[in-house]
Amino acid sequence: MAAPKFKFQMYKQLQARTPQIYAEAKKAVETLNIPAELKGVIGLTGAISGCPSPLRDDIEHAMAAEGRKVVPLAVYVDQIREIIKDAYGDEYDACPVNTCEAGLWTTFATLMTPPFQGRGDNYRARYIAPLERHTHHQASYGRPFPPKYKDILADRGSTAGELGFYGKRQENFDTVLVPMVGAEYPVHGIKYHPVPLMKNLKAKESVAELAKNAARHESLLTGFASLGYDSPGYGYGEKDADGTPLLQKGLASLAQQYNVPYIIDNAWGIPIVGNSIRKIGADVMIYSMDKATGSPTSGLIIGKEEVMVPIRRALGMHGNRYGTTASYGKAAFVTQDPGKEGLSGQVAALRVLRDRPEVVTKPVDDLYEICVKEFAKIDERIRPYFKIYKSRNSGAVEINYEDSWKNGKLGIPIFSIEDMYAGSNLFQDGMTAMGIVPTIQYDANFFISPGLGTTDSKGQLIHERAQWVIRALVMLVEIVCNHAGIHEQ
Repeated sequence: MAAPKFKFQMYKQLQARTPQIYAEAKKAVETLNIPAELKGVIGLTGAISGCPSPLRDDIEHAMAAEGRKVVPLAVYVDQIREIIKDAYGDEYDACPVNTCEAGLWTTFATLMTPPFQGRGDNYRARYIAPLERHTHHQASYGRPFPPKYKDILADRGSTAGELGFYGKRQENFDTVLVPMVGAEYPVHGIKYHPVPLMKNLKAKESVAELAKNAARHESLLTGFASLGYDSPGYGYGEKDADGTPLLQKGLASLAQQYNVPYIIDNAWGIPIVGNSIRKIGADVMIYSMDKATGSPTSGLIIGKEEVMVPIRRALGMHGNRYGTTASYGKAAFVTQDPGKEGLSGQVAALRVLRDRPEVVTKPVDDLYEICVKEFAKIDERIRPYFKIYKSRNSGAVEINYEDSWKNGKLGIPIFSIEDMYAGSNLFQDGMTAMGIVPTIQYDANFFISPGLGTTDSKGQLIHERAQWVIRALVMLVEIVCNHAGIHEQ
């Protein structure tokens, strides 16, 4: 096979060879002898919204017990508040919602958009966000600025136009996207598109760039937003002595300087165990509780009491109803309220994180060891490029290969998030062809976690199953690289 001269030719070649790649992947996985009953129900992560992991026994039993009781929902909300205050202090508060995206929507609309009412024409507002991964979540609520980014979300979803990501944008609200120093934004993928490569981000210099943009937009500035992750592939590899990402601390400092909120999207994060809103100094941190935490479908907003009062009011949880000191009633964002099952399960999950965090952390430690062992067996021609990290915040293992493109030659293929939505991400769809549910596998990064058929009913890792799915991923990477022609250079 002749080596492609340019990277777009490499991706064109991979597109043409896709059926052959999937056929080879299906044949290779058979050598692992994965039982037929596990095909399609075992995977690389239990932390994807579209295919969450089964509930642990302790969560399921707690929900069943509460389901037989007559309990005002505000009681569960107050139990959640108590646990969060135990963990972060009395100056912090919490508010459950039905999803993480609901929490983002409510928080942005409550804290950063212009007023809903008032005489005369409304003013414009702008918030600043790093140009990073997953911008369709934390950076999609305003119109992108500068204009060169106005089409950045065009294909990033299953629905286009007003009913897609564009429809989330708030009135008179802009998003200032700031490229990070040390990060790279090259074009890759079969669905050819810029990809954010964040591993080599320089936190101090990036904060200075954010500060320069804040000064430029000061008259319109109403807040900052970013991801809440803690791993290098997401740009948060530089940390202080306590393990807190320096970029997040810098953003919090800027927000305090301008007296505006800093909102963190920590969807794939774990409260109490992971990144601390208190140590960062952020105003709000929002979680998808059915991802890494093990809760049933629900979200959680944690924040400083000052900003949590209007958020709780917007959700109808700040008043009196049914003889309680807090309500579960009607307000602007009542559609975001979770039900009894979500609330009771979230309480159970949070109690485990507070009292027995090893239930969540031990399987990640075990998975990390398996990833290191299995990737040590990958083709020696690409082996040096894989860097493996453990994310305590996300309960995940990150496998990054950005450095394969540092030698001036074509590297390990990088697929964009647009490839995922277009069905042309060979690492994700290739795993599906092998009978294994994929994880987030784009932007030169694999984010792997336990939970989807790889853990028992108590949440602990089943080592043989974890080895199967990681070994299958190694096989698929080798097959894709062989068809990319990178070894013929």
